[in-house]
Amino acid sequence: MGVGAGAVANVVAPYSFEGFYPTDLLLSPTLKGHHFFGTDELGRDYLSRVIYGIRTSLEVGVFVAVVSSILGLAVGAVAGYFGGWLDNILMRITDLVLTLPLIAILLTVAALKGNGSQWRISIILTLFFWTVIARVVRGIFLSLREKEYVEAAKAAGAGDARIMFRHILPNTLGPVIVNGTLAVATAILTEAALSFLGFGIRPPTPSLGVLVAGGQNNPQDWWLTVFHGLTIVLIVLCINFVGDGLRDALDPRLRGAIGTRR
Repeated sequence: MGVGAGAVANVVAPYSFEGFYPTDLLLSPTLKGHHFFGTDELGRDYLSRVIYGIRTSLEVGVFVAVVSSILGLAVGAVAGYFGGWLDNILMRITDLVLTLPLIAILLTVAALKGNGSQWRISIILTLFFWTVIARVVRGIFLSLREKEYVEAAKAAGAGDARIMFRHILPNTLGPVIVNGTLAVATAILTEAALSFLGFGIRPPTPSLGVLVAGGQNNPQDWWLTVFHGLTIVLIVLCINFVGDGLRDALDPRLRGAIGTRR
């Protein structure tokens, strides 16, 4: 429900993100004026700010998940299908990225190149999120390229591109979709952490991490941090549940195990 509200924030939010209302300063959660999450020291409605923050965080999460999945899929497919020296080079690059201290590197790169931009932060996160999917896809391609139907396609004269995209790729989409879904949650958490520390998205762009950081200015007003933090936790939990459900639905081994138990 919150995810849907964020997607149509302009329609659902009762106020604008930066709307100032001097007569409603630091209201605790109340029915007055529909300030269900209260207001801040400038009189801005926090329910509206949370809804707009959800939209920004979802945009970052979905962008990172989609682009990193495409990049990881391409790298993993090439490495797993062709093998040899190409596989060695691509996997060593992947291993190098995986061994980097992620938070330290992200803080440094975001501080130098992020510039507080939502899309710059998304691109930076994408550069570090493709590795897991690349290794998953590579493993699948390594196992499937020896299957009988692949050998039959080669014998029929099919080229490498056709075999990769027509015969092998469809069998990798399940794990890619599951990992991509989980990447949305991880990207949202990472962006929120960067923004909270002041290295991610910056005001006036709405973001849940920005809103949690802003609540530190008034620690006695609990609603300025609690609602945003709970929103992040609930969104991540929901996305992880969706990812687990997709894994159960798309993994034939798990489907068989579930059917056996029943």
